[in-house]
Amino acid sequence: MTLSEMKQKKQEKGYTYAQLSDLSGIPQGTIQKIFNGETKSPRYDTLNALESVLNDDYVSADMVCEPAPAYNSFPEKKQGEYTLEDYYAIPEDRRVELIDGVIYDMGAPTSFHQIMAGEVHRQISNFILEHNGNCIPFISPIDVQLDNDEKTMVQPDIIIICNRDQIIPRNILGAPDFVLEVISPGTKRKDYTIKLEKYQTAGVREYWLVDPYQKVIIVYFFESEACPAIYPFSSRIPVNIYNGELEIDFTRLVEWLPSE
Repeated sequence: MTLSEMKQKKQEKGYTYAQLSDLSGIPQGTIQKIFNGETKSPRYDTLNALESVLNDDYVSADMVCEPAPAYNSFPEKKQGEYTLEDYYAIPEDRRVELIDGVIYDMGAPTSFHQIMAGEVHRQISNFILEHNGNCIPFISPIDVQLDNDEKTMVQPDIIIICNRDQIIPRNILGAPDFVLEVISPGTKRKDYTIKLEKYQTAGVREYWLVDPYQKVIIVYFFESEACPAIYPFSSRIPVNIYNGELEIDFTRLVEWLPSE
């Protein structure tokens, strides 16, 4: 198994460096240096031990029976220094995103947020099924390892994935073709600025911002040099990655918009 294949297996299985160390008997620091490329010529027995753990046939009784450790919070580091290992150490009932090593807390979604996301996901799913499409839509929570690195993991509200090789058991690897975010007061700056830049540079083809407070939907189609399109909620909005053949009807959602 090559080092690249080992990295892929680590991602698929969701192992942290600490877990790999416990299972293989190799010091955690040694494993990190190997995976980060600092150790240019790892020992054969070290690689063999790691390969044995990452092999698909490997099953440990401890993995099945040992309860997950309790974490009160993620390790204390400076913002910008956090990694996926820290992300996976956070309790599942605490919703966060990791962007360029910075942890962002995510509040519980509002009722409108859930209605909005559910209705759009339904319309996309119906269109793909009716046209025997190959792409797959997902609704949050779904982890997206946007840059395929150890510093970013986001949870967009809705995504469409057309390359099925990006779908692994634990998360999505790389940029989705389509991303939709529903704005809330606590995520407005992140969705309008930080995520906009991240999605564009990562290779997302199309990004929608649904802002119930401004009562608009903003559509960025990054494959076009045109300015973003802005639509009211009384619209049927074409999805650019489907050349407008799919339109999302927002009219039925107007009654659920937050009051002034």
